[in-house]
This record gives sequence, structure tokens and C-alpha cells, in this order.
Amino acid sequence: MKLEQFKVIIVEDVPLELKGTEGILRSDIPEAQVIGTADSEAAYWKLMREELPQLVLLDLGLGGSTTIGVEICRQTKEKHKDIKVLIFTGEILNEKLWVDVLDAGADGIILKSGEMLTRNDVCSVMGGKRLVFNQPILKKIIERFAQSVNSQIAQQESLIDYEIDEYDERFLRHLALGYTKEQISNLRGMPFGVKSLEKRQNELVQKLFPNGNGGMGVNATRLVVKAMQLHILDVDNLYPDED
Repeated sequence: MKLEQFKVIIVEDVPLELKGTEGILRSDIPEAQVIGTADSEAAYWKLMREELPQLVLLDLGLGGSTTIGVEICRQTKEKHKDIKVLIFTGEILNEKLWVDVLDAGADGIILKSGEMLTRNDVCSVMGGKRLVFNQPILKKIIERFAQSVNSQIAQQESLIDYEIDEYDERFLRHLALGYTKEQISNLRGMPFGVKSLEKRQNELVQKLFPNGNGGMGVNATRLVVKAMQLHILDVDNLYPDED
């Protein structure tokens, strides 16, 4: 894949890893001209004042802090929107960090695990592609995507199997959020008074506990826990409706 000559700043505070990254660029991407390397935030901004690159190859962990890398990415993108920022990091388990750096405007994330930085990765970023990932992070993304889809399917099936209508779901969801029946009855688009909600709760108990609850009564807390266990409620998507 053809590339024009371009300038790169590498941000990396581990000398051995810096040497390895420079070696990858030198052998696989000779079009990359490394105009400077930085092992700290201060050193990075000093380089940026001297000469702007087309690409910043950014490791997130600087001096033991991962938030510094995120802020470098954010500020770089705010000040120089045309500069590409490609994350090349050993933070292979910190998924929250990946989300943070994507929110900060990173053009891609390459994990230092398995398949390392490749010419294709750099060509994709320099060609204007967003969300460039290598195989290790793609595998994680696909796993999370599959979990999300399977969870949605399980919820849809449970709503059908237990004959849960829109109002049942809203009622259970707000009970799970700690709303009282009085508060739920006052929600916009919830056309039920407290007595009707009590009746609905009793009907839901019959649906979700067809064999009873071991001789014990079922209060609102036990009901919503059961709804979560049956995937009627998605614990990751509990939100209130507009009042």
C-alpha cells in the first residue's frame, strides 16, 4: 500500500518499547519520518511547538498514569484536528480507558498484544479511516457486541414468553429504579392509578412465580430481581422515563 512521506512523533516512556516501535517504522514504514520522541507530557508539547507532525503514535501509560495519555489525545485533537492520533498501548485489559481515548478523538487503537503495529494500520489511519483497530482489540469488541445482541434477544424472548407488555416493562423498570407506585402512576403516559398498579404487580407475581415463591410472599424487590434473572429487565439499561 503506497504512502506519501509523513512526519511522526512517538510518545513512549519505556526505552525498550520505544526502540521496538522505531524499529517497526524503520523496517515496515520507511515513509514515516520520526521528527521526535517524548517520554512525558511536557516533552511532547515542547516537540509540538517546534514542528507539527501528521501522525502522533501515542502510548497511554506515561509515568504510571493512563489519564495523561487520554488528555494528550484530547488536547491534540482540539488544537490540531487534522493530526492523526493512533494509540499504541500495552493497556490490554483497561476497556474503560479505550472508551475514554476514543471519546477524546483517537483515530484508532493498536494493542501491544499478538499482532503488533502493521503497515496496513498506519496506511488506514493516514488515509483518513477512523476507528482503526488491530486483531486483539477487534476480538474484544466482537465479544462485547455478541454479548449485547444476545442480551437483547434474551430480553425480547422473555417479554414474549411471559406476556410482558409495554406497561409491565415500564412498571418493573421504575420499581427497579426505586420509584414508588405513587411516583410511577404520575409518570407521563402511564395511565394507571396506584390501585391499578397494585393489581398489575399481583398479576406479574403470578406470571413470574407460577409455582409460588417457596411459601413466601413476593415484594417489589423480589419481583424486580426475578425480572432481571429472567432477562425481562436489562440491568445495564435501567433508565427512568421522562416525568
